[in-house]
Amino acid sequence: MSGLQGLAQENIWFDKSRYDEAERRFYEGVNGIPQTSQSQNASKSEDQSELVSRLKSLELDNKNLHKVVDDLRSMLSKLESRMAVLEKSQTPAAKTVTVTKAAPVQKPKVEEHNGADDDDDDDIDLFGSDEEDEEAERIKEERVKEYAQRKAKKPALIAKSSILLDVKPWDDETDMSKLEECVRSVQMDGLLWGASKLVPVGYGIKKLQINCVVEDDKVGTDLLEEEITKFEDYVQSVDIAAFNKI
Repeated sequence: MSGLQGLAQENIWFDKSRYDEAERRFYEGVNGIPQTSQSQNASKSEDQSELVSRLKSLELDNKNLHKVVDDLRSMLSKLESRMAVLEKSQTPAAKTVTVTKAAPVQKPKVEEHNGADDDDDDDIDLFGSDEEDEEAERIKEERVKEYAQRKAKKPALIAKSSILLDVKPWDDETDMSKLEECVRSVQMDGLLWGASKLVPVGYGIKKLQINCVVEDDKVGTDLLEEEITKFEDYVQSVDIAAFNKI
């Protein structure tokens, strides 16, 4: 058992391939087989395989270059055809262009005056006369009067407002149709009543929401509220829900 344990501890069993290779070389040396020839053959085979791989890569590159050249040729032919079409389309347009000749410049005519004409020019008043000034002043006054008349005929703008009123009754037993009738009975110069509706407030009570248009110079909101609240049997209060200028 001690011998087996000793053999188990030897490393020779784990490097068996190396020892087999050494044994093969030993017997080859004894038999006179040169080892250099085998190494040369191996190097030659490696060189041949490398050369074959390089040739294959060169063939692949050559194919790719041929493809690129073919693509460039096709693109060039397309460009040449387009240029030919453009040249044909532009040629008739260039022929139709007409050249307009510039009109000859006319020289101002110089009138010759004799001595008699010069004598007549001396009699002309270069600064005008008082009669012309009076005529211009009269025309100016007439135009001012016409402008004032046109301006007076234009109607003056009337400022108006749209008001939305909330008219509240005393309780749910108030006759709302009678309340609306009382509100619409308020008539003033510059007051125009519009649409109305009943809006629930709560506990069965509804308020009257009514719209009206008033002229600002004739009807004021305070006066309108005062006239509506005179119907105190039906109206508890009046509030302005919305106010917009027209």
